[in-house]
Amino acid sequence: MLLRSSQGITRSIIMCAQRYSTMWPTKAYVNGEWYDAKSGKTFDVVNPATGKTIATVPDLDASDVQVAINAANDAFNTWKKTTAKERSDLLRNWYNILVENKDYLADIVTSEAGKPLPESLGEIAYGNSFVEWFSEEARRTYGEHVPSPNKTKEILMIRQPLGPVGLITPWNFPIAMITRKAGAALAAGCTCVIKPAENTPITALALAKFAEDAGIPKGVFNIVTASRENTPEIGKLLCESPDIYGISFTGSTEVGKLLYKQCSSTVKRVGLELGGNAPFIVFNEADINKAVAGAMASKFRNCGQTCVSANRFIIQKNVFSEFVDKLKVEMDKLVMGDGKNCGVNLGPLINLAQADKVDRIVNDAKNKGAKIITGGKRALSFGERFYEPTLITNVTKDMACYVEEIFGPVAVCIEFDTEQEGLQIANSTNRGLAGYFYSNDLSQVWRVAKALEVGMVGVNEGIISATEAAFGGVKESGLGREGSRHGMDEYTEIKYICFGNLEY
Repeated sequence: MLLRSSQGITRSIIMCAQRYSTMWPTKAYVNGEWYDAKSGKTFDVVNPATGKTIATVPDLDASDVQVAINAANDAFNTWKKTTAKERSDLLRNWYNILVENKDYLADIVTSEAGKPLPESLGEIAYGNSFVEWFSEEARRTYGEHVPSPNKTKEILMIRQPLGPVGLITPWNFPIAMITRKAGAALAAGCTCVIKPAENTPITALALAKFAEDAGIPKGVFNIVTASRENTPEIGKLLCESPDIYGISFTGSTEVGKLLYKQCSSTVKRVGLELGGNAPFIVFNEADINKAVAGAMASKFRNCGQTCVSANRFIIQKNVFSEFVDKLKVEMDKLVMGDGKNCGVNLGPLINLAQADKVDRIVNDAKNKGAKIITGGKRALSFGERFYEPTLITNVTKDMACYVEEIFGPVAVCIEFDTEQEGLQIANSTNRGLAGYFYSNDLSQVWRVAKALEVGMVGVNEGIISATEAAFGGVKESGLGREGSRHGMDEYTEIKYICFGNLEY
C-alpha cells in the first residue's frame, strides 16, 4: 500500500520548513568551500508542484569542474592512507547527522522533487541507510591469502581504493542515489566529484553541508551543480579525464551508452544503472488482492518515476478482468496535489518535458485503439506537471506504451494465456533491470524467477529495494551492482602481491 501522510507528520515537517528553508545551501561545494561559477552564471530550481522558483544555484562549466577534479586528486593522496576505522567513524558521524536532520532533508526533497512528504521521509531513511551500511562495510574490505604452489612463495591479494571518482546522479531519488554511490566510494578510500541532476541540486548540497559537519576532509566530497545546457561538457570531462578513475551513473540508457563510449579513451571503471521496462506478471495462481497492493506500491511510488517501477502489467487470461477491476478501485483512491498538503499521495511529474512524454504515450495508445479505463489526461486543475492516474487495456505491440519506459502514473495491462507467452512478453525488451510476478505455485515461482531476464526479481512483492541487496540490471539496463557487500567492489582494485625467496 502507498504511504499516506498524517497531519502530525505534515505539521512537523512544515514547522521544520519554516525554520530552515531560508538556510538551504545554494552554492556548489568544492574543496571544502562554497563555490560560485567563475562565469557568475546561475540557474533556477523549480518546485514541480507549484512551478515556482525556490532557489538559484551556480551554473558551473568544465573549467569549474576541473577545479573540483584537482581538489579530489589532492585529497586522495591523504584520504587513501586513512584507516578503515577512521573512514568508518566519519561515515557514522555523517549518518548520525543525517538522521537528526531528516525533516529538514525531507522538506528539500518534496520542494524540489515533488514527492509527498511521507515518501520523502521514506527516501531519507533509505538514503541514510547506505551511509550506515557502508560505514560498517569499510571495515570489511578483506583481502585474501592464497595457498601457494611453491614452497618459497606466499600469495596475497589486497583491495585498494580506485582513486578519485565521478558520480552522476538522477533527480528521482536525490539523496539515495548519492549516498548509495558516495557511501561506498568513501568507505573504500576514494574521493568524489558528484554531479547531481539539475532538477534537484539542493538535496546534494545539503548532503555536502552535513558531510562537512561530520568532519569529512576538504576535497574528499565535492558537489558540482550545472544546468542542462552545461551538463554534457561536464559529463564528457569526468569521463575523459585521466585524473578520474571511475564513473558511476544512474539515468537513461541512451545517456549511459554515451558516457560508456566517452570512458573508453581512458579505460576507466564504469558502473551504470540505466533505464528499465519492468514487467509485472500476475498468474492465475496469484492472490489477486496482494497482487493489486503490490502493483499500487510499485507503479505509483514517486508518481511512477522510478527505474524499477512496474511498466507493463502482464495478466493471465483467467484473472485479467478481476485484476483490472480491483486495480481501478485502488487507483481511484489516489489523492493528487502538492506533496506538502495533508493526505496527498501522488505528486507531480518532475518537469514539463516528462509531462509531455507521458501525454504523448497515452495519446498514442488512444489513437491506436487502446481502452482508457480511468484517467488519460493531464490534471491541469492541479498544475501543468500533474497527470491523472491512468489505466489502459486493449494494448497492442505497435503502441508506444508497450515498448517504452513510461516514467509516469500509467498502468498498462496486457493479457496473456500461457506461462510461456507471459515470459515471452516480459523478456521481449533490451532492458532488464527489475521484474515482478505473483503466483502461489511453488514450481512456477522457481521457473519464472530463473527465466525472467532481469537483474532483480520481486516474487509476490512490489517493493524490492534494500540496502543489503545488490541493485543492478542486465542487458542494456547497466553494469555492476550497488548496495550490499558488492557495492564496495565498484570502488576497489585487487592487487596481487607475491612474496618470493622465502625460507622456512
